[in-house]
Amino acid sequence: MSHASQPSSSFGRAAGPQPGPSLRHRLPRLSSLGPVIALLLACTFFSFQSDRFLSIENFSLVLQQVMVVGTIAIGQTLVILTAGIDLSCGMVMALGGIVMTKLATAAGLDPYLAIACGMVVCVAFGLLNGLLVTRVRLPAFIVTLGTMNIAFAITQLYSNAQTVTDLPSPLTWFGGTVSAGGVEINYGTLLMLGLYALMWWVLRDTRPGRHVYAVGNNPEATRLTGISTDRVLLGVYMVAGLFYGIAALLSVARTSVGDPNAGQTENLDAITAVVLGGTSLFGGRGLILGTLLGALIVGVFRNGLTLMGVSSVYQVLITGVLVILAVATDELSRKKG
Repeated sequence: MSHASQPSSSFGRAAGPQPGPSLRHRLPRLSSLGPVIALLLACTFFSFQSDRFLSIENFSLVLQQVMVVGTIAIGQTLVILTAGIDLSCGMVMALGGIVMTKLATAAGLDPYLAIACGMVVCVAFGLLNGLLVTRVRLPAFIVTLGTMNIAFAITQLYSNAQTVTDLPSPLTWFGGTVSAGGVEINYGTLLMLGLYALMWWVLRDTRPGRHVYAVGNNPEATRLTGISTDRVLLGVYMVAGLFYGIAALLSVARTSVGDPNAGQTENLDAITAVVLGGTSLFGGRGLILGTLLGALIVGVFRNGLTLMGVSSVYQVLITGVLVILAVATDELSRKKG
């Protein structure tokens, strides 16, 4: 099995008691430092362009701006680690948000039950994606392109293309803030960071996490070891759907409305964050904390360019260039072994 990533190599040693990891395995790979260096360079550049950029309040704002995409990107990372891709994530998130808000307002359902129903809808779409990929053997790109359009159509039909307002407080609670050292920190931001910490532990120190890397590295070799690759893939798509549901709640909390037009760019933003964070589109290699850095890179660039007065069109242009550079770097490193 490929030794391209540390977690996948750990999978091969999981059968019995093993000695602790060596110092070499504890040290970060040089390639994993790329997102850190990119983020530091971006922060340094924008600090010279605007006096407001380095303020703690501005950094808090950047975190608030990326918390939705950052949460979606957790699920997207899991899918890409298995050499798949999920184009439906943004639309599934929007549908989950509309289900939550419509049930809590128009249907008069208990807000907490409405939130649970929205989560279930998102997980159901993950299950659908997973079944089509594992049972029908359709390419993930085609499957999620189709479910993206299905989710969009259902969202528009169910909401009558109308924004849902006057939401009960449980749906907007994560939009509140807590003061820490005189800085207002969003509850949703804290939840996002907590989710990253949780998934970092799962992927690094648990058997299911190692299985995800193994499937992405070499699905046939993984199958021959007795692991059900279909079960792993199905679980990955369902867990990804759960993260899209959490992102839906954060989106509703941040805007205080259920927006049927939300999620139309979040799929590309999430993929951008994953790629910039160093996760390989070929699967089996990447770190979840790199995805967080990738989301922050996108957020820092957009925030910094906004402070400079640069048009949003150029912000999209620069983001596209960054993605191409990141993918090209991944391809070169893969060819070099």
